[in-house]
Amino acid sequence: MGLAKRIGKSERLRGLLCRLAALYIRLVHATGRWPVVRGEVPAALWDAGQPFILAFWHGRILMMPKSWRAGIPIHMLISQHRDGQLIARTVAHFGIRTVAGSSTRGGMQALRAMLKALKAGECVGITPDGPKGPRMRASAGIVNVARLSGCPIVPAAYSAAGRRLLRSWDRFLVPPPFARGAFVWGEPITVGPDDDLDQARLRVEAAMNALADEADALAGVAPVPPAEPEAAP
Repeated sequence: MGLAKRIGKSERLRGLLCRLAALYIRLVHATGRWPVVRGEVPAALWDAGQPFILAFWHGRILMMPKSWRAGIPIHMLISQHRDGQLIARTVAHFGIRTVAGSSTRGGMQALRAMLKALKAGECVGITPDGPKGPRMRASAGIVNVARLSGCPIVPAAYSAAGRRLLRSWDRFLVPPPFARGAFVWGEPITVGPDDDLDQARLRVEAAMNALADEADALAGVAPVPPAEPEAAP
């Protein structure tokens, strides 16, 4: 039996893998240098008790728990696929709650849960290119949540020198211990009730890609290019 199947079938192996991933995140953050660019943006919203939608690319999910202020509730949208459940169990070690669903499975239930959390004054986190891509191309889901809730989208990214990019669809970014990294925050993006959703989606996508490029430049590494846009049907 292959390793992936063994992990999928073994509750003990899944739990161990998630604990090790959480330990690795803490090790990388504790041993590296992680300055925060424009950290005053989320800080102002946190201090005011203003809920917002955290947006970051799927490939940059690993270190994002360390960008979040401890004690501030957040619900991350996680796919119902096996990898999504591993992510959910890993981020739980940082006190991050999750909402299961995606554009293909459990979408309406997840949307209701996110709107309920935002209405209650709690934040939500979304990877707009997850769970399957295309890489660094935003789906319409995040702007729909923003329009329905009236809450702003705040994009974020990170990068690190000496990173490893996995050969996955999202080019998953893994920084090493003792890395020189950076967290980068963007300005809030609002989506009004009369805004065109596709234009708003493209605005979010452009802002997120600019942040990813900025983080890579600060780390002194080459930018990760987005996947080619899908042709219209």
